[in-house]
Amino acid sequence: MRIAFFGTGEIAIPAFRRLIEAGPAPVLLVTQPDKPVGRHHTLTPPAIKTVALEAGIPVLQPEKVRNAIEELAAYDIDLMVVMAYGQILPLKLIKLPRIACINLHASLLPRYRGAACIQAAIDSGDEETGITVMHVVKQLDAGDIILAKSIPILPGETGGHLHDRLAGVAADAMADALQPLAAGTASRTPQDENLVSYIPKLEREDGRLDFTKTANELERRIRAYDPWPGTYVVIREDGKERRLKIFPPVEVVEGTPGTGEIDTSSGSLLIGCGEDVLKLLEVQPEGARRMNVSDYLRGRKPERIIPD
Repeated sequence: MRIAFFGTGEIAIPAFRRLIEAGPAPVLLVTQPDKPVGRHHTLTPPAIKTVALEAGIPVLQPEKVRNAIEELAAYDIDLMVVMAYGQILPLKLIKLPRIACINLHASLLPRYRGAACIQAAIDSGDEETGITVMHVVKQLDAGDIILAKSIPILPGETGGHLHDRLAGVAADAMADALQPLAAGTASRTPQDENLVSYIPKLEREDGRLDFTKTANELERRIRAYDPWPGTYVVIREDGKERRLKIFPPVEVVEGTPGTGEIDTSSGSLLIGCGEDVLKLLEVQPEGARRMNVSDYLRGRKPERIIPD
């Protein structure tokens, strides 16, 4: 079976490696173009490209994949496997492989179509999530389901930790789908459109915390958004407004203080929420390094949270 793998994000690497190591090895990797990174804008390839080159697998990096269909057709592809690629596939490309074009999606569809599904599962307080293997169609994440693998969301788990666990689950789910796809016996279960929820891409500004929410809701969001997009508050400190980045873990403390009010009288940094209190443990003040709260409070006087 001739497989072309489409992927850019690091979550796709374990599945790509599984194909290389256990077969059938991909005949091609399609990934995003190298991007300038860092202060010096050093042109840097996606990590998955390095894996492909080390394994001797050809790499294609079209700026717009719709302009590379003829080049892709020359690879005589049986199956396309897509995960975290980063471009919308045109219908002509979806129909190119002989067997199917499948996607490894990081949620239990139809719950959470879209880009930020891992964060959404933690943020919503879900007890489980997983990987869905589905057929790719023109509508985003709407294809028939081949199979799904679920895992529990662990207590205190961050978005980054769950991302890494799901990367391994994706490799297992893909491996389970290959044989029935090759044999033509893979199941196709339509998604229930009544259960669909769509999660858009997160931007850095989405990490600003709203302290009218409960402390439990904010605790989940702080975990969910770590490491991306991160969470922060705008705080009045020593008479000036400054951004303060917040890191997990944080603690939920029972209490009924005013929303957004700060209490440092005990040497801790407590912030009143819509319900209960959030105790911060590790922060990063604007223009400074990451530090624990005791270091932050040494020489600083946070006064109150500036609402959004």
